[in-house]
Amino acid sequence: MKKLESRGVTIIELLVLLVIIGILAGLVISTHAGITQKENNTTRERDIDELRDELEAYYSQYNEYPTLRQLNDTNWRADNMKALDKGVLRDPSSGSYNLAAKPARNTYAYTVTSASGKPCDDVRTACTQYTLTATLQGGGTYVKNNLN
Repeated sequence: MKKLESRGVTIIELLVLLVIIGILAGLVISTHAGITQKENNTTRERDIDELRDELEAYYSQYNEYPTLRQLNDTNWRADNMKALDKGVLRDPSSGSYNLAAKPARNTYAYTVTSASGKPCDDVRTACTQYTLTATLQGGGTYVKNNLN
């Protein structure tokens, strides 16, 4: 009698191969997510720094900071902060180009106050202090305050 030689792949070998491919795919996906998160957080920090630079330039010219309403008004920005790129106002995970009054996920916050610390939401009160905040993916915040 001749022995029949099996040259096929067993189900066990196929399952082991699928498990290995699944583990490798999981590693690639989690690494990509981590890289994307880090890139988004770097963009957030860069945007907040650039926005702070523009606010300080405005302050040096007018001796006050804009209100939140002014900063969110595209016409006002076009007239008063010509160097400010609109994209700086948009969080990488959002489609909105408006700043929020309080820190929140997927949006930048601009809290502006008078010298006494009271909210500065109209043009009758000089806005002399602010806090810019970006909520980071993975936890934490990136905060910048006025330089004065």
